[in-house]
Amino acid sequence: MKLIAAMSGGVDSAVAAARAKEAGHDVIGVHLALSKNPKKYRSGARGCCTIEDSHDARRAADVIGIPFYIWDMSDEFHENVVENFLSEYAAGNTPNPCLRCN
Repeated sequence: MKLIAAMSGGVDSAVAAARAKEAGHDVIGVHLALSKNPKKYRSGARGCCTIEDSHDARRAADVIGIPFYIWDMSDEFHENVVENFLSEYAAGNTPNPCLRCN
């Protein structure tokens, strides 16, 4: 079976991709780029959406031995997550952008 493994750069997604390959599936790894400038999300503390995450995902795919692609989802992320967060915050609400993203 052909599978796409969404690879965040973390351990869980890398292990899932490796296990799928070991089970005999034809796996490709995909990382979603959520910013045209991923360095702007880097805060010094490890979080999501950093350039380091995409590098980690690529390294994991290389170790597993699967093709790897980065899909630019920055426009969709900005429109559906960032804009909503900003408008909700401006309205005095306490939005949780992770709910919209995940």
